[in-house]
Amino acid sequence: KRYTLEASQAKLFASEMAQRVTNKALQIHGGYGYTKEYNVERYFRDARITEIYEGTSEIQKMVIADWVLTKA
Repeated sequence: KRYTLEASQAKLFASEMAQRVTNKALQIHGGYGYTKEYNVERYFRDARITEIYEGTSEIQKMVIADWVLTKA
């Protein structure tokens, strides 16, 4: 069995939650969150790039929508 839908849902959820959490961490740290002195800066960059290299969030949404509209 192919797990395309489940994989797309997991990728979308994980990348959006990582982005949301790191964004809040940046807000908490203020300007210091953007300096390389704090790990928050690296986490923010890593979270942002996961939305791109794991398949953009828009593509994951299209895969999920296609499954819902054709197979459900």
